Amino acid sequence: MQQLGSTDLKRLHRSWRRKGSFRLALLLEAVQSPFNLGSIVRTAAAMGAEELFLVGETAIPNSSKAQRTAMGTDRYLRWRTYTDIASAVADIRADGYRVVGLELADQAVPLASVDLAQDVCLAVGNEDRGLSSACLASCDVVAFAPQVGRVGSLNVTAAAAIGCYEVRRQGWDAKDDQEPPTLDEASDRDPT
Repeated sequence: MQQLGSTDLKRLHRSWRRKGSFRLALLLEAVQSPFNLGSIVRTAAAMGAEELFLVGETAIPNSSKAQRTAMGTDRYLRWRTYTDIASAVADIRADGYRVVGLELADQAVPLASVDLAQDVCLAVGNEDRGLSSACLASCDVVAFAPQVGRVGSLNVTAAAAIGCYEVRRQGWDAKDDQEPPTLDEASDRDPT
C-alpha cells in the first residue's frame, strides 16, 4: 500500500464529486478563534461546501491567522458576514437550505438519524458557549455527534468536520445506495 499521487487523488475526488448532488453550507456563530475558523474553512472546502455564513464575532477567513490553517482554501468558498442570527437564517432559507444545528442540547437527536440528503446548512457555535438560544430556536433540527469517551464535548472544528462528512455520506447513500468508489473503480471509469 502506498499514498496516492496527485493525479490518482484528483481522479478519486472527481469520482466522489459526481456522487454528491446536494449543496452544503455552514453557519458559524461567534467562532472567535481564527485558527478554528481556518480549520473549518479547510474542511468545508475539502467537503465541497459552497458558502459560509459568518455571524457575530466570528473571525474572517482572509485574516492572516485564519490563513495559517486554511492554507488558501478560502478561495473555494463564498462567505457573508451578519451581525445577527435572524438575518443570516433568513438568507440561508432563501437560498434553499435546511438549517441543522450541531449542539449538545436537551432536544437534540443523534446526527446520523437526521435526514441530511438534501441541501443543508450546518450551524456550529462559539468555542465556549456553543450556539445561542436564538440560533437553536431558528434551526429546523438540532443534532449531536454521540460520544462514548470521558470527554463531554468536541472542539468546534471536529464537530464541523463530523457534520460535513455525515452530510456527504448520506448524500452518497441517497444517490444510489452504494459506497463512494474506490481508487480502482474511479480509475476504471475515468481514464483522464
